[in-house]
Amino acid sequence: MMEKNIARRTLLKGALASLAAIPVVAAVGRADAAAAKVDPNDPQAKSLGYVADTSKVDAKANPTHKPEQKCSGCVQFQGKAGDASAPCTIFAGKLVEGNGWCKVWAKKP
Repeated sequence: MMEKNIARRTLLKGALASLAAIPVVAAVGRADAAAAKVDPNDPQAKSLGYVADTSKVDAKANPTHKPEQKCSGCVQFQGKAGDASAPCTIFAGKLVEGNGWCKVWAKKP
């Protein structure tokens, strides 16, 4: 078996370069997450009646819907009330529109 010695300086340079790359990789991951919005045609979204605009909810299919019900006022919405979009606990890893709605809507306390 052949032993290979790595110079301490080379090892430290590699470690520092790796540490410097962590914030860059994290920022790219956040940017990807910010771009992933729930597609109303996604099977999960369809099964929950998700729409990006609460004014476009089919009243016949969703008789419990009220026009003032919006994702931004739902307990599942992870943003502030005025946010245009934010993560939702129902649609893991994706953003919902603040003006959206789905059948799981529950008023924030």
